[in-house]
Amino acid sequence: MQRWDRIEAFVAVVRLGTFAAAAGELSVSPSHVSRLVSQLETQLGTALLYRTTRQIHLTDEGRLYYHQCRQLFDGFREAEAALNDLQARPRGLLSLTSATTFGERFIAPLVNDFLLEHPRLEVRMQFTNRQVDIIDEGFDIAIRMGRLEDSSLVARRLCERHEYVVGAPAYFAHISQPHALAELVHHRCLVGSRDHWRFAVEGVRREVRVRGAWQANSGPALLDASLKGLGLAQLPDYYVEEHLASGALISVLDAYRHADTAVWAVFPRHRQRSPKVHRFLDHLVANLSNRLPGQHSS
Repeated sequence: MQRWDRIEAFVAVVRLGTFAAAAGELSVSPSHVSRLVSQLETQLGTALLYRTTRQIHLTDEGRLYYHQCRQLFDGFREAEAALNDLQARPRGLLSLTSATTFGERFIAPLVNDFLLEHPRLEVRMQFTNRQVDIIDEGFDIAIRMGRLEDSSLVARRLCERHEYVVGAPAYFAHISQPHALAELVHHRCLVGSRDHWRFAVEGVRREVRVRGAWQANSGPALLDASLKGLGLAQLPDYYVEEHLASGALISVLDAYRHADTAVWAVFPRHRQRSPKVHRFLDHLVANLSNRLPGQHSS
């Protein structure tokens, strides 16, 4: 039992950032927490933390050990939650992250609907366009688009998503529409958070680097610039379909549109059996397609 006490103290210190905060959570003194961590380091034969008067930092060995131990403790908490709730009703904290605009428009309303059905839940949502390390930052679920890179996470497909290259009639009044990918070098391209656009050529994924005098890491800003005729933009369906229908935007290079743009939920393997995660993912699958433009017809 001593070893588990030491590991619990170490995990609490790293998760909360200070020995004092860990001591408060564990209802012991800071000196006792410090002693437990030192005993663990002696037992393992390696330093886990760099200590200064104001901060702590993980050593390389400590970072590896923390990730493994954190997953064990998370697993224990999920097991206890399942046993304490025999009816498997979602409870506790549900934390998730998503790209900003997609999360605000489509994920947040579905989270709020889910909370109305399961009032015992708490929720934490973070909307950001950076790639979040969901294990390191303590998230249950991340909503991601397109091809997935991290094979260590479990993925569940939520719905389809399509990307269009679009321009306004005012833009095409001065330059002809492109019909091949090589023609993009002659166009003003509006650059978003990535400087390459994704296409499919005879079923093979291809990325084309684009350049232009305009760049922003914001989908709404890209949409506004394209509507005002400033250049071509590659944007997902939920931004552009109403403008394509009205004629305010024109879609080009449709023959090269790639299909690898689905919406996914990814989560750590030890979250698979969590009632709150399982129920919430079912809720997203059942309802997300109905919220996105054009999904009913695909």
